[in-house]
Amino acid sequence: MSSSRNSEGKKKAASRQQPTPTTQDELSDQRSGGSENGNTMEKDQTELELEKLVFGDDDGFREGLKLYRHENAGSAEHEVEEDIVPTEAAADKEKDLDAVDDADLFFIDSGPSMSHAPETRSIPTEGGERLDYKDAPAWIDSDDERITVSLASNPRLRKLRINEADDLVIGEEYNKRLRQQFERLYPVPEWANPSASKKTSSRRKRKKLSGVTSDSDTDSSADDMSVDSEDLSTQPLARLLQSTAPLTQTPLTTTSNRKKLRPEVIDIHRTKDVGGAQPSAITSLSFHPSHPLLLSSEPSSLLSLFHISPTGPSPNPTLTTLHIPSHNLTTSVFSPTGSRIFFSARRRYFHIWDLESGHISKISRIYGHAAEQRTMERFKLSPDGKWMGLIGSSRKGGGVINILDASTCQWVAQVRVEGRGGVADLAWWGNSEGLLVFGKGGEAVEYSLPERRVVSRWMDEGAVGTTVVALGGKAKGGEGLGGDRWVVVGSQSGIVNVYDRQEWKAGNVPTQPKPTKVLSQLTTPVSFVEMAPDAQMFVMASRWKRDALRLVHLPSCTVYKNWPTANTPLGRITAIAITPNAEMLAVANEQGKIRLWEIRS
Repeated sequence: MSSSRNSEGKKKAASRQQPTPTTQDELSDQRSGGSENGNTMEKDQTELELEKLVFGDDDGFREGLKLYRHENAGSAEHEVEEDIVPTEAAADKEKDLDAVDDADLFFIDSGPSMSHAPETRSIPTEGGERLDYKDAPAWIDSDDERITVSLASNPRLRKLRINEADDLVIGEEYNKRLRQQFERLYPVPEWANPSASKKTSSRRKRKKLSGVTSDSDTDSSADDMSVDSEDLSTQPLARLLQSTAPLTQTPLTTTSNRKKLRPEVIDIHRTKDVGGAQPSAITSLSFHPSHPLLLSSEPSSLLSLFHISPTGPSPNPTLTTLHIPSHNLTTSVFSPTGSRIFFSARRRYFHIWDLESGHISKISRIYGHAAEQRTMERFKLSPDGKWMGLIGSSRKGGGVINILDASTCQWVAQVRVEGRGGVADLAWWGNSEGLLVFGKGGEAVEYSLPERRVVSRWMDEGAVGTTVVALGGKAKGGEGLGGDRWVVVGSQSGIVNVYDRQEWKAGNVPTQPKPTKVLSQLTTPVSFVEMAPDAQMFVMASRWKRDALRLVHLPSCTVYKNWPTANTPLGRITAIAITPNAEMLAVANEQGKIRLWEIRS
């Protein structure tokens, strides 16, 4: 009992010693009591002024409230007065605005003024000049002014010289010339020059609307031409040659001033190739009658114009190209006047490019003869440029030649050749009043255009599949058919017969004449026979064998022995052309290369 009482007494004493917890109210009372007792520091005058400036006081708040009420009341009364009765000043103002044009009431925001344009910096160069750059470099190497570069000692830098004496330049001038050389090789593209691209697009639209014409109601030449061809089709030859006028104005020597060629040995030299390697084989070549221009066509739908300048700084460059999609071009030729280009593919139509106006016309059909002319890929123009002979595609019972007026493209006459296989080739008389047509069976038909009839028929001796024919030279006194002296006929066997029509009496052509010379140097079918304009030589070649080409002298009818040699790079020949002055020979091959040789007297 005593022990339990002692423990209870100890617990009571401990409870008396422990303090009771203080509540929140008691704490607030203690704080307030403490403040009342002056335990906190009073604010001085500086603190009170700062507090008034930052937070304000009651007097400032009341004054601001009164000022706000007074301003709102004044503006409301003013608005009510304006709504009810407009003042005289407002009425006068409205009257003044009625007299003002609508255009003067508004303005167009044209963007920031020029005062905010980026600052330009000028950079000094050698000679006291200063170059202004809109975006000047942020840092310039001062060492560029100290270093010197020798342009003459380094072969790769010689192209940067202005003249032969130019050698040492400072670093800044060296950088400037490098930049100019780069811009010369890689001009600014259209997408990086918005102003130029806009002009080009607008020009293309105008050309597309007015540049291409068509003679067909169902088909349009513009649909057959690509964008590139539209641009070039509206570019006349005079404008095309403006940039190369000093080069293309080189006069061509006439054939009358040319000296006579020696037989058996010819002085011929190779010059630079024409253009570069083309994407496909060349199908035809034609020289311009007055300008030093060469025309070529390819199965890759490409028509190209080259400037013949073997000794120029850039020998025989490409002037322009015309792309005609989905047209495997087979024949292209300058008109004898040089004002137009005729070109065709294996289609029922052909095109005429007028070089004076730039228009490209599409001749789509020959009314009344469409069944006989299913393709217009093979044709020849008369020497005076008035007539056009189209080889027909009909082979049943022989072949036909449709003669068109070259200016209007209207049908004029038709020549029919009896026999099997159709027409092999044709050649116009020198006076353009008729033509010689050969069938594949060896039968020759002489047709007079003024008389509209066949004036004679004769057979080629030993003909085994005639392939090509050519006329050339002038008969003495102009006697004979068309005034031509020489007739050259090639065959499938590789035999080439040369006839001298001067031996034939006028109006009495033998039915089986004897050839003046029989040439057997070719062993494959003869594909080309090209007569020189002065008739001092002709070229015969075959596409079926490499390097199968020979030059033949006239009137001796001898083959030149010294050319071509075993090292002459001819290849498989696909086209041949001779300049009007007979001083250059162009030969194209299957690799797309056009070789050029100069023929010297």
